[in-house]
Amino acid sequence: MGAASRAVRETVGGLPRQFWWLWTSTLINRLGGFVVTFLALYLTVQRGYSASYAGLVAALYGLGGAGGAVLGGVLADRLGRRSTLLVAQLGSALATAVLGLVTQPLAIAGVATVLGLASNASRPALQAMIADLVPAKDRVRAFSLNYWAINIGFGVSAAAAGFIASAGYLWLFLGDAFTTVLCAVVVFAKAKETLQPAVTAVTEATTATGPAAGEAGDAPAAPRAIRLVDVVRDQRFMGVVGLTFLLGSVMQQGSSTLAVDMGAHGLSARQFGLVAAINGLVIVVLQIPLTRMLRSRPTAGLLAAGSLLLSWGFGLTVFAGTVGLYALTVVVWTLGEIVHAPASMSVVADLAPATARGRYQGMYTLSWSAAAFAGPLAGGLVYDHLGRDAVWACCALVGTVAAAGYYALLRVRPVPAAALMGAGAGAEANTGADTAAEADIAAGAGRTADATAAPDDARQEPAIG
Repeated sequence: MGAASRAVRETVGGLPRQFWWLWTSTLINRLGGFVVTFLALYLTVQRGYSASYAGLVAALYGLGGAGGAVLGGVLADRLGRRSTLLVAQLGSALATAVLGLVTQPLAIAGVATVLGLASNASRPALQAMIADLVPAKDRVRAFSLNYWAINIGFGVSAAAAGFIASAGYLWLFLGDAFTTVLCAVVVFAKAKETLQPAVTAVTEATTATGPAAGEAGDAPAAPRAIRLVDVVRDQRFMGVVGLTFLLGSVMQQGSSTLAVDMGAHGLSARQFGLVAAINGLVIVVLQIPLTRMLRSRPTAGLLAAGSLLLSWGFGLTVFAGTVGLYALTVVVWTLGEIVHAPASMSVVADLAPATARGRYQGMYTLSWSAAAFAGPLAGGLVYDHLGRDAVWACCALVGTVAAAGYYALLRVRPVPAAALMGAGAGAEANTGADTAAEADIAAGAGRTADATAAPDDARQEPAIG
């Protein structure tokens, strides 16, 4: 009993109260996240459109999300995390309700694009807010808990949505819109702005690394503002973004081509919902103990192993034709997702300097949005023209390439941030890491610190990794 209590404290203890309100808003939002999961099935079964059209609509949703990711990231750094989050959530709720009411192909495609833009604009703001609130040593744990909330909601919503759809698909859209509004209400009532003025960040950097009090000399000049183009020039980070796009394209088959394939085998929306719910259920049950168990493993190995498990899990779908076999493949690729997700999120959070977290999170979200565009479109076209076997074989191949890329990019051990900065023993680790990152970009140099620096620090704690 003592060991269990200690594990719970190590998992959830010590995080800011506002983080838990954000966690609650995420859970509420995902509990009603019906539409995206069932969109392909809705279009092909309820509306009678082809798999190619369903893939096109999903792709346009992803295209809108790509624009929303960049826009949301820039606005989160300029206007604030909270304002961006609220506007994006309310816009997403409105677009979701409208999508359930329109019936013409062009209208469906247009509204799906707007929905993708609005829903994805909220993600960089939320992720930047978490990174602002939580110190570096606890970020892996915080992002893991937030991801856990996402999947608790997803598991419940996927199972419930199949039954709700049997009463009418419109209820899915209206329920999704309602929970998104409720999520915005929680943010409005309980969340405070976390974006610090640039002058504050510069003052903190000067305190940590500048001349001691009483020394002669001018104060160091403030580093120039980090622009979006500077983020793009960060080669290691953009390498992570590119590999995430490849793996994300594979993962998108779980909410697009998988539904079409199950429908082609005569399985119902209810059966698809139950199979899809397994993904969330396995994550809820296994993510925390499995990531705790693997927290001492190198990040490069975790990302590579997770990519292989995930992609070959999808590859096994080539043998599926019954509910039981589909469920088995979902279990396999979900294990890969559990291994991959916390390591991936922590890499991005700790690569981003404090004053550009919105932009970095926006570019990272852009990789998923681009995958949401390319994955369903490619899956639908390959399914229609080359057959189902080709889809799942390509998933295995693309994921293998991503695994090799992650390992090659991140296997080098990091240089500690404190060593890079020359910070004193009393300097706060998070401030030093952020300042090192900003100075690196401001000088126009590629970042030399490995993305795994902060996750390694986090592994010294007993928290989940």
